[in-house]
Amino acid sequence: METQASAGTGATPALTVDSGGARLHVVQAGDPAATTIVFVHGYPDTHGCWDELRAALSDRFHVVAYDVRGMGRSTAPPGPDAYALPALAADLGAVIDAVSSEERVHLVGHDWGAFQCWEAITSGPLAPRIASFTAVAGPRLDATPGWALRRLRASPAALAEILSQARRSWYIGAFMIPRLPDAVLRRGMARGWPNAMRRLEGIEPRPGHPAASIADDAVAGIALYRTNIGRRPPVTTIAPSRVPVQLVVPTRDRYISTALYDDAALWADRVWRREVRAGHWAQRTHTAAVARYVTELVEHVEGAEEPPALRRARWTGPRRELEGRLAVVTGAGSGIGRATALALAGRGAEVIAADIDPQAAQETRTHHPERLHAHRVDVGDGAAMEAFAGEVVKRYGVPSIVVNNAGIGISGAMLDMTVADWERIIDVNLWGVIHGSRLFGRAMVDAGVEGQVVNVASAAAYAPSRLLGAYSTTKAAVLMLSECLRAELGGDGIGVTAICPGIVNTNITRATTMVGVSPERQAELRERTAGAYARRNYPASKVADAIVGAIEANPAVLPVTPEARAMLVMSRLTPGVLRRAARLDPL
Repeated sequence: METQASAGTGATPALTVDSGGARLHVVQAGDPAATTIVFVHGYPDTHGCWDELRAALSDRFHVVAYDVRGMGRSTAPPGPDAYALPALAADLGAVIDAVSSEERVHLVGHDWGAFQCWEAITSGPLAPRIASFTAVAGPRLDATPGWALRRLRASPAALAEILSQARRSWYIGAFMIPRLPDAVLRRGMARGWPNAMRRLEGIEPRPGHPAASIADDAVAGIALYRTNIGRRPPVTTIAPSRVPVQLVVPTRDRYISTALYDDAALWADRVWRREVRAGHWAQRTHTAAVARYVTELVEHVEGAEEPPALRRARWTGPRRELEGRLAVVTGAGSGIGRATALALAGRGAEVIAADIDPQAAQETRTHHPERLHAHRVDVGDGAAMEAFAGEVVKRYGVPSIVVNNAGIGISGAMLDMTVADWERIIDVNLWGVIHGSRLFGRAMVDAGVEGQVVNVASAAAYAPSRLLGAYSTTKAAVLMLSECLRAELGGDGIGVTAICPGIVNTNITRATTMVGVSPERQAELRERTAGAYARRNYPASKVADAIVGAIEANPAVLPVTPEARAMLVMSRLTPGVLRRAARLDPL
């Protein structure tokens, strides 16, 4: 092993590590006494593809990256087997010995770098030196043939899934052609690759990525495919690794289908699966999210308690319904909110049940204490919602389901309402939805989390009434807010639905403020209205079921009760009828 001056990140000098005739360029950052993470890049990259992630982790860990043999500043010996996976795994072992002679290290591999790490943790003597492995866009290569065979045996319909992966892998067949791909890459890679990354992946070129040696790296790296694909004997039985494995699965990967990870429970004794809405280079486009994933696994393996987000990511095979998803439901202390929280928890989701009444939220939690968490928050208080959203993300992770349900009722003539009345209903019914949509929507986009925002509006949003002017105004605003937000977030894989119930038997009628009447008359009207809703007897659980359905189906607007559906049709076909009906005094 030879040490030389570094061009790498941080004050620690770079190393040149000799391994099997290759000279490997190794860079380091962070405190060498801290826990060591070794990064292994894929094709056609160099260690520069990890720069953002290493910078994000170097204040907490000793981070190490190197150019794989034949790439960047590393050399490779000649010969047909120079790029075989056992030789590449031996290089990884040499780097580990050089940077951490005694302590175990954690691995993070991407693409072909992940394939090398799989080789290291499943065969040979290196596995005991490895504490954990995070694979970014890197399924287990030797498991692919078995994955295809199992699906064909289970269902002939799975052929479409297999063909989908085959289409993504078209370039592998091209690489097997002698000489031609080498010439094409040597002539066009330097100019074409940055443009392809910008257009297809949304990644802007920067110093170090792609490397100045990109054309030479791409040509040399073809040997990875020619040496390791199709020449290794087929594996009939997969021996699971004992190293804890975390899979970071980009859901917009152009080269690897998410279905290819479904058998991951067979690959290792302990597996976690984290999906991120990203392309193949998730570590570059969603650095903060990947850094959080790596940190959570490393710290857990090193002795910290397993955080909720990591616990939900445990993978034992394809999941049922909403299992493993995190949901936030506001107004969850009663009515539609409570029914929705219980419906989500009953289907396997972990639910944050938020309400302004902490006791009511706790009562909701008692139905599913293992999956429900009670929190107090006033949705109309912007600062409180900021703090609440921050606590949820820090403590539980980024939710993939948000149900903005909290709401209040005010009935009576608009001319009798005070400014305070207007401020109160707008704060809860509209600002509460704005806060929840904005704060959690931003967290979902930044973390690459696909999911659903459900905003509970009302049939009153499109059916005017002389007694529900303020309520209808706020619910109409929620409906339009949802439509606009749907247009904004659709490209990020986040659906938005406005739920519009009609007459539902909840306690909102007993809490509705009736303006312009005496307290005695208000009590009388509340009882009369509550009685009418009770006789109608449309339960909140049916609305909750509709919300759960909307999470999967992603409709733009979903009227729930029969009268809500009828009024939606009338609002579009015969709006004049609804306007005339609005003049009637139902009391």
